[in-house]
Amino acid sequence: MATVQVLVGTTKGVFLVNGDANRSGWEVTGPHCAGWPVNHVIGDPKTGTIWAGGGGDWTGAGVWRSGDGGKSWEVAKLTRGTADDWAANDAKFAAMIGWTDTPPPFGSDFAQVWSLGQAHGALYAGTKPAGLLKSLDGGRTWEKVEGLTGHPSAASWQGGAAGLVLHTIVSDPSDAKKLWVGISAAGVFATEDGGATWDRRNRLSNAGDCGHHDHPAAPRDGETGHCVHNMMRAPGKADLLYQQNHHGVWRSSDGGRSWDDITPGLPSTFGFPIRVHPRDADTIWTLPLNGDMAGRFPPDAAAAVWRSRDGGQSWQACRAGLPQKGCYFTVLRQAMGGDARDPAGVYFGTNSGSVFASFDEGDTWHEIARHMPTILAVEVLDRGGG
Repeated sequence: MATVQVLVGTTKGVFLVNGDANRSGWEVTGPHCAGWPVNHVIGDPKTGTIWAGGGGDWTGAGVWRSGDGGKSWEVAKLTRGTADDWAANDAKFAAMIGWTDTPPPFGSDFAQVWSLGQAHGALYAGTKPAGLLKSLDGGRTWEKVEGLTGHPSAASWQGGAAGLVLHTIVSDPSDAKKLWVGISAAGVFATEDGGATWDRRNRLSNAGDCGHHDHPAAPRDGETGHCVHNMMRAPGKADLLYQQNHHGVWRSSDGGRSWDDITPGLPSTFGFPIRVHPRDADTIWTLPLNGDMAGRFPPDAAAAVWRSRDGGQSWQACRAGLPQKGCYFTVLRQAMGGDARDPAGVYFGTNSGSVFASFDEGDTWHEIARHMPTILAVEVLDRGGG
């Protein structure tokens, strides 16, 4: 079994980029999960179990599980898809795909699983349309977290370009009752009672300084803008959060109750992923793109991961090893992961099918895989050096 696995979710299934104890010798296996579109993949370093969430209109939604490092997989199918309708009316097609008439537990309530999270013995899944599921048996069976979709604001939630999706799940390792989620385009929500009740947390720390913006996703009305793209909690500080949203990078020191704009110094307000150092709460990485209406590729078509060592007060472009001419790829919201080694590794995947990795916290970059399908998610399962 590989010591380091880069878990890659794509439009055509899961791919595993397997490396050795020295973070080298990379080899790719896949596609796994029957070629389903997979929006997010996570793993448990203690057991090696891997979960992959995805699906679509054809397959319905589901969560795949592997208990042997990706050699074999089984799916917990959650909703119906078009293939189920075809199979129900065509015995030959049903036999061809191995279909059974067992009804999925959530009917046609949602089309995809968009995000996964694991904490305190529970597994969580975010869906499209936005909802939250919870499993207490490793992803075999699921129940809805009704408190979130019962929030008083739910009727006003508006979808972003990809629809109304719950794409980010953040836990507190020291408190099982605390959880944050990101919904596009409804914003950040938090619970401190295990999901029974939720607060909407998008308030600007100083609304008077946000200025005027014409973009509908920009800060206004005392809030950051509800199109949060990705969010992470900082290590060792229970209430320190960072987010990249549709219109800037933001920091909260109070669990999302208020947010400070830390975008100044970056070449663009637009981007998708955010990554926090596994031990240093002030070191973060993001990958700005040139804007949602300007192509969504790196500014000047020259790739750079931007790093801050001081919590977003200043930024540095990390370019060594990345393409600096004619670079038009996009890096999506779940497509940046990391390991917990020293120095920390940072990894990202592109919509052109490449995975880049840095083993020195961003100073230099290496392409460790290429020619995969469009990459939707990157996480790292490290069973040797984390």
